[in-house]
This record gives sequence, structure tokens and C-alpha cells, in this order.
Amino acid sequence: MKKIVVVDDEADICFLLKRFLSKNDFIVETALTGKDGLALIESFEPDLVMTDFRLGDITGTELLNAIKSKRPNVPVLIITGYSDIKIAVNVMKLGAYDYITKPLFPDEILVTVKKALADAEAERTGATEFVASGSHSDSVAPKATRKTSHKMKAGYVMGQSEVSDNLFRQVDLVAPTNFSVIIYGESGSGKEAIAQEIHNRSRRRDMPFVAMDCGAISKELAGSELFGHEKGSFTGALQTKIGHFEMANGGTLFLDEVSNLSYEIQVALLRVVQERKMRRIGASKEIELDVRIIVASNEKLLEAARNGKFREDLYYRFNEFTIEVPALRNRKDDLLLFATTFLDSTNTELSKNVKGFSDEVMKDFVNYSWPGNLRELKNVIKRATLLSDGEFIEEKSLPFEIVNHSKLKDLDDEIAPSTVVSAPVTLEPADTDDTKPSLKTVANEAEYDMIMQVLRDVNFNKSKAARLLNIDRKTLYNKMKQFDI
Repeated sequence: MKKIVVVDDEADICFLLKRFLSKNDFIVETALTGKDGLALIESFEPDLVMTDFRLGDITGTELLNAIKSKRPNVPVLIITGYSDIKIAVNVMKLGAYDYITKPLFPDEILVTVKKALADAEAERTGATEFVASGSHSDSVAPKATRKTSHKMKAGYVMGQSEVSDNLFRQVDLVAPTNFSVIIYGESGSGKEAIAQEIHNRSRRRDMPFVAMDCGAISKELAGSELFGHEKGSFTGALQTKIGHFEMANGGTLFLDEVSNLSYEIQVALLRVVQERKMRRIGASKEIELDVRIIVASNEKLLEAARNGKFREDLYYRFNEFTIEVPALRNRKDDLLLFATTFLDSTNTELSKNVKGFSDEVMKDFVNYSWPGNLRELKNVIKRATLLSDGEFIEEKSLPFEIVNHSKLKDLDDEIAPSTVVSAPVTLEPADTDDTKPSLKTVANEAEYDMIMQVLRDVNFNKSKAARLLNIDRKTLYNKMKQFDI
């Protein structure tokens, strides 16, 4: 069995790599610092070294030079982020065998490790049957050109951009483990689909996947929904109810918008997560649980904990692995793929045969910011497909804010924060007595103060301000013109 040393200052990366490589018949030891890594390499005498480029005590270049000075024939794989690829390529020129980008993708790791060991063995033995063609084999495409589209079982398409590839790697890396996972992302970005895919790729795939939207359940019902209750345990408990934890036993429980749970429920949830046992409300018997927990939030849970909204100890229980789902505006390379996928499913649903999108529509899609992310894109395409009477979706079938996105943005730029007059405006005087304010004047002053407060709170983002004020953008612009803002 070949021996491998992994050097990374992230303990979870070391753990996951050791677990994965050990299952593939390698002997693996890990170190969290460059100094410890060098000592381990000296004593363990590995056949291969995997090291993060950015370590706390020394750089990847320094570590590489030290390894090569002592063991020049040991191949070294550099672990790096996409932003450091140019640096990693330069390090390869200094003697590193190859680089692997974070987040790590198991298939790529295994192929690259085996290839590095085979090349090293060929050099040692003088074998000629294995011929390398550069630092990448045909089975592992260079990072800048790999464009594989990853489709999930539920029909959710991961995309083909580097951003989507990053996301896919994280899902594939954590799925086989039993780690609890926190998924961060904006509303509509596909957090539940990611959770579902983690379940689908895990050993629990044949067991239940149960999802609960914590933001849609009242404080009074949350306990019953999570833990269930016995008949007669409280007023209205007319029959025994099985909760989401019990339904998910053996499988995966997904808690969306988990920060919306009340403090009391968080206390009960912490106990269940710690002890892996629970009682239905009104029951005396405990139920053993084997449930993997995945939670999602559109706000950072650690920040919520510091603000007193979320229990910090519960956050650390959940925070074994974190995945960030990118917003659609940051995945423009995947936009056509997503749009086409939604169009295909809508054609089937509506029994229509719309073939695609006009050039103007695709331009609108690219220019639009998609605040509602994939959910908004799907709904826009469903509506446009229903309204379309030709082979292609045209601009006339799109919502006003998408077609006029550029004009609205220009209007935002014209009314920039730097041009806002923060001094109180001169409002309409009273009709009768100049010394006494009229009801209309007081109302105008209150309205002006409210609009200014909301605009400042959202850094003068007109769309957000209109939503918070519960008015449309046109009304907001009229109010701003009226008050000379």
C-alpha cells in the first residue's frame, strides 16, 4: 500500500482526505502545519505528498523546496483555490507534480494521485509502458477548460461554469460523510435542491429525505412539526402525530431558514442533535434517532448568534461543513443552460413546443440581475412560454422589469446617493394658518422621513426600498420627485 502525507491547516480537509484515500487503499497521515508536515515526511517516508499552498507558518513554495531538497523523487500535489491557480502553475515549474483546486472533487483527486504515483514508479523503475503527456492526462481536463454539465436526479442542473463546478465538487466531497451541513444562499438559489442532492449521493439515498421550512411554521406549531405529539397532549391534539425527525429517521432532515426557529425550539433542537434521542410532545418514551441534518439560511448563522437571534452552541453543532450556493447573477455562464432546462420542462407541462429564445430575450436575461434567482427565472419562463404564440419567446412575453432593466438601472444611476439632499424638504404650507401645521403637512413630513430612512437603510437601492415600503418602483420615484429627493 502506498503512503501519502496530507498537509493542510484546515482540519476538516485533512480528515476528509484521509478518510477518502484510506478507503481507496492508501496509508495516510496528516499535518496541520508546514513544520509538522516536514517532520512527518522525514519519519513516515511517504510515496506522495499533498499540501495546501497557503499554510499558516510557511508558504507552499518554501515547503516544496524543503521536500525536494530531502526527497526529490516524491511527487508533490499542490492544493489551492481557483484564485491561486497562476501561483500553483508557477510552483509546478519549481517541481510540484500537479495542482488540485478547492473545493476538492474525489474523482479528480483519485485520478491525479494514481497518475502521480504511476509516473513516479515509472521513473524509478525505468518503465516505458506508461507515457505521460504533460501534467494532465486525457482523463483529467485542465481546470480552465473543463465544462461538464452536472445534472441531478431531481432535474436540477448544476451548471457548467467554474462557479458551478466548485459547487458540484463540494456536494460530491461531503455527500458520502455523515457531516451536518450548513447551506447558505439567497432566496430562490436552490438550497433545497442542493440538500436533496447531498442526500441522493450519500449512503442514506434509499432512506427518507424530509424537508421543513422553518420560516413558514408558527412558533406554536414548530415543536409539534419537528418532534411530533401524542393524542391529547394539548388542546387540539386529536390524534398522534409523527414529527419530521421521526419521519426522517435513517435518512436526512433538511431545515430551511433554520434561524427563524424560536429560542425555545432551538434549545430542544440542541438536545436532540447532541443526544440523538427525542420524545414526542406528551410522550414518556424516548425514540433513538439516526438522522443526518442539513440546514439552510440566507443569513450567516454565526452573525445571527452574535446578535442573539440564534444559539451559538447550536451553530457549532451544525457547522461541520459549509456550502455557499452562488446567486444567479454570478452564474451568467450557466444562464442559457438553466433557461433551456426550464423551457423543456415547461413545454412538457403545458404541451407546447417553444424552441428557444430570441436574441433580444437572451440579452435581457444576461443584463438582468435576477434578485429572485433560479426560482424567478423558472417562473418568468413558465409565464413567457404560456404567453408565447410562436417558435421563440420574444420580449413581449417578458415582465416589464426585465425588458426595461437597463433603463431602470440608468434611472438609479441618475438618482445616485451622492446627489441625494438629506436636508428636510420644504413641504406644502397649511391652507389656513401658517403658524399651525395642517394634517396634510404632518402626513407629508412623516412620509418623507419614512422614505429617507428606508433609502438610507438599503444604501439607496430603489428596488429594495420599494419592496420594504410595500409600493412599486414607479410610485417610489414619483414620491422622490414630489419630495425633491
